[in-house]
Amino acid sequence: MKVIVDTPIWSFVFRKGADAHHAETLTELTRRGQVQVLGAVRQEVLSGIRDSKQFQYIRERLAAFPDLELQRDDYETAAAYFNRCRSRGVQGSNTDFLICAAAVRHDFMVYTTDGDFKLYARHIHLKLLSHH
Repeated sequence: MKVIVDTPIWSFVFRKGADAHHAETLTELTRRGQVQVLGAVRQEVLSGIRDSKQFQYIRERLAAFPDLELQRDDYETAAAYFNRCRSRGVQGSNTDFLICAAAVRHDFMVYTTDGDFKLYARHIHLKLLSHH
């Protein structure tokens, strides 16, 4: 099964002294050809990197993963998920709900350490990759 990798996982892996568990899991997913990237996640990962050499290094590593193409329905579904969760007291970002919409449409899992996704999964048929 394909897996959409969220920003916190990439951040863990690219940081100095990276979390070995997340690095090993990402390496295994990559080896099996299961990693999927959304353009919005790519943008989040690269945003805020002050050092141009570090930016280029991470940009080159991420270039190995093509962006998962999004469709109009993904954006509309993301908005519907946003509204559904918000009406139930659960807040989230537009990027998070795009990840949810793409994952549900493709029947992919989401790999993240962001606890909000557990909250979304209570209201959206979302599959999360366990990271424990």
